[in-house]
Amino acid sequence: MARVPPAPTRPALGAARTDGLPRGRRALGGRPRRTVRPLAGLAPATLPASGADPDEAARSALAHLLRHGWYDTAGASLGLVAAARSADIPAVIGWRAEAPLPLFCALLRSWEDRFGARVLAAIGATLYVSVACPPRTQEQADLVALEHLLTTADNIVNDPPTPFPRYAASLIDAPVWSFWWD
Repeated sequence: MARVPPAPTRPALGAARTDGLPRGRRALGGRPRRTVRPLAGLAPATLPASGADPDEAARSALAHLLRHGWYDTAGASLGLVAAARSADIPAVIGWRAEAPLPLFCALLRSWEDRFGARVLAAIGATLYVSVACPPRTQEQADLVALEHLLTTADNIVNDPPTPFPRYAASLIDAPVWSFWWD
């Protein structure tokens, strides 16, 4: 009776490599295979270490918007919204825009935690957000700009399509972010 060789086994998770290749590389035809770079991930938080007060930053940003006439307040109404967090305001008021609302509110919550973002105003299909601790470096701004692309906001993606490097640079030290959809 012929003897059947045992089936090859996989090494246990965390086991040391025996082929001499660094972690993430495998021999393929005698040559190491290139490792795929992981996604950059979220921009690092700047708020906890800054000592900035997000509510004070929101008051300051709103005063600035009103003083410099970013939008006409003649027909505007002031409303107080019973929301646990400012990031929940668009969902609580049933805000209608072409924004992917669940994703957008999740992004707002994340920005609230990491940058001290606060929803300031929803005017038509435009949302204004104050930022207590905006990105300070180009590297941080690039990561935040990638997150902003997820909103699919027309002012970032379509009308006009802002070149990514210029949009990212505009986020450095910017106390207000705005998003609008047609």
